[in-house]
Amino acid sequence: MIKENPEDPVLDEQHGANEDAAGTEEAKKAEKAKKEKKTESRIEEAKEEEEVVRENEVEPSSASKEFRELDEIELPPVDYSGFSKNELVETLALIIENRPPSEIRNDVERIKALFYKKLKQDTEERKSKFLEGGGKPEDYKIWVDPLDYRVKELLEKYRERKNDFNRVQEAEKYENLKKKYDIIDKIKDLVNREESINKTFHDFRALQNEWHSIGVVPQSSLKDLWENYHHGVEVFYDYIKINKELRDLDLKKNLEAKVILCEKAEELLLEPNPVNAFRALQDYHNQWREIGPVPQESKNEIWERFKEATSQINKRHHEYFEKQKDEQRKNLDAKIALCEEVESINQLELKSFKDFDEKADKIVALQKMWRTIGFAPKKQNNKVYQRFREACDAFFEKKRNFYSDNKETQLNNLQLKIELCIQAEALQESTDWKATSDALIRLQKEWKEIGPVPRKQSEKTWRRFRKACDHFFNRKVEFFANLDTSYEDNLKAKLAIIEELEKFEPGSDVQAAFERLKDLQRKWTEIGFVPFNKKEEVTNRYRNALNKEFDKLKIADEDKSILKYKTKLDNLKSNPKASRKVRNEREKFFTKIKQLESDIVLWENNIGFFAKSPNADTMIKEVQDKIENAKKMIKTLEEKVKMIDQSGLGG
Repeated sequence: MIKENPEDPVLDEQHGANEDAAGTEEAKKAEKAKKEKKTESRIEEAKEEEEVVRENEVEPSSASKEFRELDEIELPPVDYSGFSKNELVETLALIIENRPPSEIRNDVERIKALFYKKLKQDTEERKSKFLEGGGKPEDYKIWVDPLDYRVKELLEKYRERKNDFNRVQEAEKYENLKKKYDIIDKIKDLVNREESINKTFHDFRALQNEWHSIGVVPQSSLKDLWENYHHGVEVFYDYIKINKELRDLDLKKNLEAKVILCEKAEELLLEPNPVNAFRALQDYHNQWREIGPVPQESKNEIWERFKEATSQINKRHHEYFEKQKDEQRKNLDAKIALCEEVESINQLELKSFKDFDEKADKIVALQKMWRTIGFAPKKQNNKVYQRFREACDAFFEKKRNFYSDNKETQLNNLQLKIELCIQAEALQESTDWKATSDALIRLQKEWKEIGPVPRKQSEKTWRRFRKACDHFFNRKVEFFANLDTSYEDNLKAKLAIIEELEKFEPGSDVQAAFERLKDLQRKWTEIGFVPFNKKEEVTNRYRNALNKEFDKLKIADEDKSILKYKTKLDNLKSNPKASRKVRNEREKFFTKIKQLESDIVLWENNIGFFAKSPNADTMIKEVQDKIENAKKMIKTLEEKVKMIDQSGLGG
């Protein structure tokens, strides 16, 4: 937004000399040539400044970005997923031919992706049919779809139109900039006229109307352009020396118009929709800039009133979009949870028609739940939908294959599983504990890989196999239970540490108490395993006692977080399935570190842009606080990654 300068420009007494110098025809020509050269110089400087803005631009303004996000929330994209290849190509040709390139970028990308996905499926199906018909892979000739050439032609046409459109838009901006600078020069020339006041003032109004009718100019030149324009208007009012009544009347009308804009802006504070209020405010600011000067004694007061309403509306708008972002992040988490649930179903070994029917009903319910969740953030929305769609497709493809293949394979699977039962029964009396354990585990793995058998024999065959395996492992457990009592000793040692924690007295020396807790944490880690049936109870009791004592100490949150995470890693060491979870956490920590580093660079760059703002100190302080918090978070995450690497769980 352009803010009104509360100070009137100070004018000097040089206009008399200028009028004398411009008296001759020769001087006028020289002056005109000088102005044309100055205008051309301004245009070149504007282009250079525009290029610098583009090169250093980090991201769009928050307002424009929020508008785009809102448009996506209010106007969901067209769903092309049900279109055939021909329909996709026809739609692509239609929108490229009839709509501006700036409006169809997302549609073009989605149509292109869907087309080539369908083209890939068709190609794979043709090849599969060729091979199933007895053809050899080396004899297969790649099929070329004529629609592929058509799509490439349309995409090339779209790129050409987009480039032409951008060039025209850019050229128009600089042409408008030149026209507006020409009008500024003409306004300045009005002071040299030897005509009646009414005629000169009429010409001045005509130039103002022409100025307002010209379109947009490069953003980088806007501030300089408006400063020159307002300066020229002020100079005109002072140099033309119109009668005081006319000037005062004009200033009074301008003040009345600005008072009305203030009232309209204040009414927007009651608008329930912050986005509508923000949009209306942009129009009011454009109108404000179009209105001329007001009486000097009212200038500061009227501007401060308008600025106060603007600040409150902008604050509501910012808070609204922050809330939108929070909701979108929650929606993303909910959608990821649904993806994970479907993916977990896909990991299950479904062995019967009943199992598949139950899971199919479950996935249909999850799909209905998906449709009740709102949009996720733009960058992740399409990706998470694609993930969910692929997981659902994978399940139903698996279900179809099961129904078609199951009848032919169940009898064969039954024979294979009976053979595994015979092998397990031959091993059940063995005393070679290690080798036999490995062999039975291998047989169990083979059992899972074989697949379902006829329902009548399924449970009977499984009980037979399970009975042989359980017989051996029960004998093994009984043997080692009588052999080793060390677990009980470990249990006693850990219970002693827990009792010490529950009776722990921190005292007045926080640092000393902190070191004592770390020492107890180290001792716990050095103690070996406890009986399995006591493991969870002892671990939970230890974790709760330790965290309670850490929370009592007045130490930094970062230190607490690191120490609690160390306790978590120590507890996971005894879980053979924890490595994958820890590796995933490590990847998340690295991703978060990279994101925070990127945010710091962005915030540090933004500090330079705030220098010209009247609220610079407040905004800079807020950004510096963000940077400091981000650095602390990076340090904590790096320490957790280091702990993971040292634990051996992340390998």
